[in-house]
Amino acid sequence: MKRYDCMTLLAKRLKDELVILSLGASVDEWYNAAPHMRAASLFQQQLGCVTPQAFGLAAGLPHRRIVSLDTDGGMMFNLGILATLGNERPENLFVVVWDNEQYQSIGGPPTHTALGRVDIAAIARGCGIEQAHTVRDLEDFDRHCAAGLAAREPYVVVAKVAGTVQPDIRRKHSDGREDKYIFVRHVEATEGITIMGPSEHN
Repeated sequence: MKRYDCMTLLAKRLKDELVILSLGASVDEWYNAAPHMRAASLFQQQLGCVTPQAFGLAAGLPHRRIVSLDTDGGMMFNLGILATLGNERPENLFVVVWDNEQYQSIGGPPTHTALGRVDIAAIARGCGIEQAHTVRDLEDFDRHCAAGLAAREPYVVVAKVAGTVQPDIRRKHSDGREDKYIFVRHVEATEGITIMGPSEHN
């Protein structure tokens, strides 16, 4: 199955959630698949940082559903986050791991999942996350999205996707710094809080 098709299904289920996602081609794909979520999405987070940042948001905003769109390479960089989720058990965190078995953004060298021995969902279950599943078709993915977005416990879906990138899509034109401010201002507006005040000039 294709990652973009999965994103399109997930996007239809999202309204006021906050989304954290990684580097690479998934940025432009999500930008196109979920136009109504652009301001609510923090783009271009580093490998190993996506789900930890999502967990931080989930802890800070326990009344709000947080979605982590991680990658197999990114999750393998920081498997400790799964142990944290297993122990802390955030009730509002839904994690999707796009597992294309490669580091796509640097030319496609294989990740640890490529040989078929490393099972991220099994690792998550071993860390105490009972709701950790591997999916290989769109119907299964959509079903687990519905369940994960309604769950009151950490929910992990490892989506086995093809290594191809959706062709002919609009490139996201903002950079990481601009993305950060867009996201922060969205959180401020929807939560009625101040996170970053105006700049002070001496």
